[in-house]
Amino acid sequence: MTHDPIRLDPKGKKVSLFVTCIVDMIYPGTGMSTVEVLERLGCVVDFPAAQTCCGQMGFNAGYRADAKAVARHFLSAFKDAEVIVAPSGSCVSMVRHFYAELFDDDPQWAAAARRIISITWELTEFIVDGLGITQLDAALDRPARAAIHDACHGLRGLDLHDQARTLLKSVRNLELIELPGANQCCGFGGLFAVKMPEVSGAMLNDKVQAINATPADIIVTGDVSCLTQMNGGLTRQDRTGSHNATRVVHIADVLAGKTSSNAN
Repeated sequence: MTHDPIRLDPKGKKVSLFVTCIVDMIYPGTGMSTVEVLERLGCVVDFPAAQTCCGQMGFNAGYRADAKAVARHFLSAFKDAEVIVAPSGSCVSMVRHFYAELFDDDPQWAAAARRIISITWELTEFIVDGLGITQLDAALDRPARAAIHDACHGLRGLDLHDQARTLLKSVRNLELIELPGANQCCGFGGLFAVKMPEVSGAMLNDKVQAINATPADIIVTGDVSCLTQMNGGLTRQDRTGSHNATRVVHIADVLAGKTSSNAN
């Protein structure tokens, strides 16, 4: 894994939202929550309509040429961006750590890749580390206890840990408690869950047991892939239709005052 280059100061710059594939297709409400939070902080947000995917799935599967083609489209779609923010540590980690590798032998695109790498941020990282904001004017509509699941790519690829906790502590009507094994993988891992379903299922079972062991009303995470995996496990375990089956929520929704990541 490569190290981040010098990060450009994002303050006062227009934000281009990279909504990511899964948010776009399954959780558009989370994308809207991301915009709501950014605009509440005074950011001007635009949405490059040509955006599609960062290329991570192809890259992880070993299809480097296909991943590179998708990444070139990403670079073109965001060529005019001043700052790029995404509600996904996984996709941001792909851009920040592996675009340099994809284009290290391609002088035509290498400079564009380096610029995009330097201006791309995960949402909580952008707010806390980029803008220097640690207190939000946010509140839930009902009291709730929340615990954080640290998504792997964000935690291990971007050093995301304190940012989410700092922001959630400022949300009114929210009590932050600890999730046992918060840094333990939920077993999704993109293609990992497809290629090694038995191992993935065992890891998910451990995570579901940890969730069941906590009195938290909601589990907050920064990647909808983890959210989908964990809520899927909870749904299969609990067929009564109780709130337990959808306890995992994206942090953008919580920061927007919501206690669910609705797909509509």
